[in-house]
Amino acid sequence: MEPSDPLLRGEFTDGRSNFAVRASSVDAPDSFQVYVPERRADIVLIVSGLTSGAMHATWGEGWRGFSSEWKVWLEDTAFRHFYRVTKPAPHPKGGNGYRDGIRFCDG
Repeated sequence: MEPSDPLLRGEFTDGRSNFAVRASSVDAPDSFQVYVPERRADIVLIVSGLTSGAMHATWGEGWRGFSSEWKVWLEDTAFRHFYRVTKPAPHPKGGNGYRDGIRFCDG
C-alpha cells in the first residue's frame, strides 16, 4: 500500500491472494473497490451506493465463481478496512446499509 495515496484504505490476504481496498474519493466516497495490488486492473469487487444506502456489490469476472462463504468473508474484510478511515454516512431516509443490525449489500 502506498501511504501517500489517500484513497487506499488497507490491504489484506486470504492466504493465497493479496487484496487492496481503495475508496472512490477522499470526501464522502460513494463506492470502494477491492483489487489485486500486483495486477491493479484485476478488480475483485466494487461496492457502490455507500452514501445513498442502496448498496450494490459487483464481482469481477474472475471472482464471481468463488464460494458464497468466501465472498461474504472478503466483503466483510473489505468493509472493515474501508471504514477504518471513513465512518458510514447516514442515509437520507434513515438507513446506512444495515438492516436489523446486519450490513446488507444487494449483489
